[in-house]
Amino acid sequence: MEKEAHGGGSLLCCNEMKRYVNGHALKHFEDGSGVNHENGEKPEKEGSPLHCVCMDCSNYSIFCYRCDEFVVNDTALGQVQKLREHLQNLENPGGVWDGERKRKLQESSGPDNKILKPNDGSALAATGLRNLGNTCFMNAVLQSLSNIEQFSGFFKSLPAAAQISKTAGRMYHTRSQGDTSVSLVEEVRKTLCSLWQGNQSAYSPDSLFYTVWKLMPSFRGYQQQDAHEFMRYLLDHLHRELQDAQNGDAHVCEEQAGPTRDKSCLNGNSSVVTSLFGGVLQNEVNCLICGTESRKFDPFLDLSLDIPRQFRQKKSKEQEPGPPCTLHDCLQSFTDLEELDETELYYCLKCKKRQKSTKKFWIKKLPKVLCLHLKRFHWTTFMRNKVDTYVKFPMKSLDMRSFLLEPEAAAPDSCLYDLAAIAVHHGSGVGSGHYTAYGHHEGRWYHFNDSTVSLTSEDAVAKAKAYILFYVESAAPPTRTASEEEEEEGGGVSDRPAKPAPPPSEATPAPRQTDGDTDTSSTTGPSLPCV
Repeated sequence: MEKEAHGGGSLLCCNEMKRYVNGHALKHFEDGSGVNHENGEKPEKEGSPLHCVCMDCSNYSIFCYRCDEFVVNDTALGQVQKLREHLQNLENPGGVWDGERKRKLQESSGPDNKILKPNDGSALAATGLRNLGNTCFMNAVLQSLSNIEQFSGFFKSLPAAAQISKTAGRMYHTRSQGDTSVSLVEEVRKTLCSLWQGNQSAYSPDSLFYTVWKLMPSFRGYQQQDAHEFMRYLLDHLHRELQDAQNGDAHVCEEQAGPTRDKSCLNGNSSVVTSLFGGVLQNEVNCLICGTESRKFDPFLDLSLDIPRQFRQKKSKEQEPGPPCTLHDCLQSFTDLEELDETELYYCLKCKKRQKSTKKFWIKKLPKVLCLHLKRFHWTTFMRNKVDTYVKFPMKSLDMRSFLLEPEAAAPDSCLYDLAAIAVHHGSGVGSGHYTAYGHHEGRWYHFNDSTVSLTSEDAVAKAKAYILFYVESAAPPTRTASEEEEEEGGGVSDRPAKPAPPPSEATPAPRQTDGDTDTSSTTGPSLPCV
């Protein structure tokens, strides 16, 4: 099938699409444009040249043969997206796709949701993101990150890449990224700067999406993708670009003696990514045969939590509903002592062979931004199922003290977190459905559904079935002097001196030391695939 595309080009759809196999689609282009197959020369034609584009029906990506590039934008009438939805419906007649589910979400908005309008002065700052074709996974992650003030503020403060290239002759990209013509840091900077600027028209992140295609081939195309996987790739690539940038905010971590050095710096360097999202786990493994204990420190950018099995089972109408699953239950399951199964036998250095063992995680260092991913997708024998269990989560004052390796060494208010944003998956499968996000900005909660942004209530956010939760450190209460406390209690100013500092015997105990068998070597960071 050949269809005229916007701008006078043609769109090729072929059931035997083999762009990378024997150049099948390329032959279509050459036949249609009159290219000589022997020498590749094109006959001279009057007028502007045609741009012949080809759609891969397996992932719905479009490639322009004349420009030799992928096409990420659409026509003014959205003809490309309509064609994609039509092809998806042909493949899955009973499926509910992103566009349809998005429309249903907008139609079912409750009384707590208020669509933002230009004449609503209190909401002029919010800006949506256009869906470029099943890109709601990317939009939900970007809107969530935009509501983390320290993260978005860093990128907004960066100078534009054009300004850097004039003064320093260099952009943020690195040779290790494989393509020096694009910069992920620059595109994220432009996108975050375009949000919360008062524009009522949605911003189109096509340039960022094009860069993602260049640097992350696994996200190339227009299939629905996993938002958590995308977030991991995005943060990892941003960290590596900033890590090597001369004009970014990357700096080398100071090496400290002993096991107390900062292990949240991936590859020895820190960036805004690791300084905000970076934490450290202590992994303890005990051999059940000889009792040998092994410890190592693992840096993390997020924690993936299982929903406990007892909460996954669907109860019949006759059964009484039990207590709801809470985020504390998921965190407790993550840090509980676990016996490794036969497929995960630990190699004991003392026994000189793989033995049965137990494993336990402790959090050694909490990050400034705590990102928690709920494992809602599980593989079965034939398919990947979604766990649709509602998990109750606190909006404020999430207390992480009980999961720390050394809780007695932590400051009283350093373990409390407030919710900043969440990403939600609507639907039954990872390859379908729709993603939206909730974000807290200047005392208000917003619901981000691609290009549509609406004000919502805290109760509506609390009822959402979260997929990724973003918590930030709670703001420490202002320190009050002894005279201020006495004035508040007694209603007047006291002449008594302030209480003296506690004696050394009452001071906070020092952190316990690790033994000589402790493995203090850090890993190189999250096991993110390099693309």
